[in-house]
Amino acid sequence: MRFHWFLPTTGDGHDVRSAIMTTDGFRPAARPATVAYLTQVARAAEHAGFEAALTPVGAGCPDPWIVCAALTQHTERLKTLVAFRTGYALPTLLAQQAQSFQDVSGGRLLLNVVTGGDPVEQRAYGDFLGHDARYARTGEFLDVLRRAWAGAPFDHHGEHYRVEGGGLAEPLDPAPDVYFGGASPAAERVAARHADVALMWGEPPSAIGERIARLRDLAASAGRELRYGLRVHVIARDTGAEAWAEAERLLAGMDPARVAEAQRRFARYDSVGQRRMVDLHRGDTRDLEIHPGLWAGVGLVREGAGTALVGSYDEVAALLREYATLGVGEFVLSGWPHLEEAYRVGEYVLPRLRAAEPAAAAVAPAAGPS
Repeated sequence: MRFHWFLPTTGDGHDVRSAIMTTDGFRPAARPATVAYLTQVARAAEHAGFEAALTPVGAGCPDPWIVCAALTQHTERLKTLVAFRTGYALPTLLAQQAQSFQDVSGGRLLLNVVTGGDPVEQRAYGDFLGHDARYARTGEFLDVLRRAWAGAPFDHHGEHYRVEGGGLAEPLDPAPDVYFGGASPAAERVAARHADVALMWGEPPSAIGERIARLRDLAASAGRELRYGLRVHVIARDTGAEAWAEAERLLAGMDPARVAEAQRRFARYDSVGQRRMVDLHRGDTRDLEIHPGLWAGVGLVREGAGTALVGSYDEVAALLREYATLGVGEFVLSGWPHLEEAYRVGEYVLPRLRAAEPAAAAVAPAAGPS
């Protein structure tokens, strides 16, 4: 299993935050997302044993390329999982950006492809394509991007992009892994053909198992294999009672007007993944427990990943192992505040998982020739 953390570029604190624009503007953060503070979070994640850190992208976030490039100068090993939106830049330009980032960071770039889900925000950026058309463009974008990384001159004449004599002067080495999220049929077809890692938001294990089975079939039809990742929050404490008390505290801090405003915004999204998150909400704190230890309360106010693993350190580790048995190999975790929780999860949850890996490997069947 590979574990990654999250960089709170919209600000941090002891409450659930998001990039949602309210009628009064963005809510001020108790801990503004300065480079100095984000450096603390990144160093904590690095020290705690996380491999990479994800940054969000959107109207409420500073540009992730710039932020992550700055943070690589203050860390040694931590990779940056930079989110970007296809359609907002040419794939040939992004290939050059990736090359520059690898040079600056010593090869520590990973990419998280975001196709978009809020039509209002998309149009504010000048993007008027509909849902399925955006995914078709994303597929073509990633095809051109990988051809540019290959380092040989190429021409491309497609529906959305036209290139003549494109390509980097030499192959990009290392080329960053591509993480891709999306729950619609159009998104899953693109993931199967172009992604390295299909990234999913936290749903009950049965739902994740169904999605992995479907994605495996789609990837096999394209002659490919995918890795699978889960993006989910963590509320872990010494005991389950303490963890659920923290979930209660977070829920109590969600003003009903803020919840209503967030839900109104989510209703206009054409993102299937966001709709799946919204559909998980039901009632009070424990009614929002949609699977033992999986809590949907975060999604009342936060767009995107809206669930959290809640329980003792042992219980959270057990639930992560349950997802791993389904085929999930990568986990992008987070918690509030991100500085303290990086240390907590790294010191108390990850060791419980890594201690079990040698034993699992000892009983695993030998791999065939590759």
